[in-house]
Amino acid sequence: MESEPLTDTTVPNQVEAKTESSEFEKNQERYQALISTFTHEKGWRPKEPFIEYGGHWWIQPLLEGCLHAQEFFQARPNDVFVCSYPKTGTTWLKALTFAIANRSRFDDTSNPLLRRNPHEFVPYIEIDFPFFPQVDVLKDKGNTLFSTHIPYESLPDSVVKSRCKLVYIWRDPKDTFISLWTFLHKERSELGPVNNLEESFDMFCRGLSGYGPYLDHVLGYWKAYHENPDKILFLKYEFMRGDPLLYVKKLAEFMGYGFTEEEEEKGVAEKVVDLCSFETLKNLEANKGEKEREDRAAVYANSAYFRKGKVGDWSNYLTPEMAARIDGIMAEKFKDTGLLEHGQ
Repeated sequence: MESEPLTDTTVPNQVEAKTESSEFEKNQERYQALISTFTHEKGWRPKEPFIEYGGHWWIQPLLEGCLHAQEFFQARPNDVFVCSYPKTGTTWLKALTFAIANRSRFDDTSNPLLRRNPHEFVPYIEIDFPFFPQVDVLKDKGNTLFSTHIPYESLPDSVVKSRCKLVYIWRDPKDTFISLWTFLHKERSELGPVNNLEESFDMFCRGLSGYGPYLDHVLGYWKAYHENPDKILFLKYEFMRGDPLLYVKKLAEFMGYGFTEEEEEKGVAEKVVDLCSFETLKNLEANKGEKEREDRAAVYANSAYFRKGKVGDWSNYLTPEMAARIDGIMAEKFKDTGLLEHGQ
């Protein structure tokens, strides 16, 4: 992260990437030895068990990446982190944060979001940082945007203790589950098929899912938000879908990139909303078919990140009994937290 920006593919950069890679491989052996001592449970795929760490469940590579981030990632005071549980609006929020932070650099036709997937511009600290140190956005000292699915309790110390800012987004657990279950079917995996809907749903309700239990993930960031509201912006996907312009302005203000009066008059915030809308991003050539991200290898095509983006699509998959079960778990888990009434 502290290296010079990647400008070409000369030998020194290749040597540097190789050194970083071999250094990670040495550490990886330590992580794997440690992880082998943790509790393992059956996962959503036959050959991909869940591993317990810090009160949450992980799959092996992501836990290795988390341990690496805890040990080596150094957050800076002006960094902004997109934090989320998978399939709660992460791709959208990455696009919004990038468009807001970089709006003075690009016009309506030159924004990189029009040509590449949002995940290329806001790197994961537990995926890109440990496994793909060569990606250009990590080499760019000017980049201040990062992302993570790591539960709050397991974040690197530097993220928690520095003056950096965290934006957390959460979503109705019923839509989160359906989005996650359908997403996993699109992974190019050799670890076996995903469990059927009923079995996966039962495991999700019992907290057995990657980075889960989901509701504990939400609650961890919610408690941290209450302890330090200036550091964390807490957003709900459904509210943002209902009034994206309001939340884009809140997001920009929180990030330190508030819209000026002149920008308000020119409709700049509205342009950000339009550029980053689900419909706009889904219909770009870069996010269609089997096209992949440009900067590194990936197990998902770009199109996998754009399914429906709708509120309430769960009703096409879950029975009323299933919905009642998860709603009941959420009501009990969030009782007396103020979370269900939160509408900021």
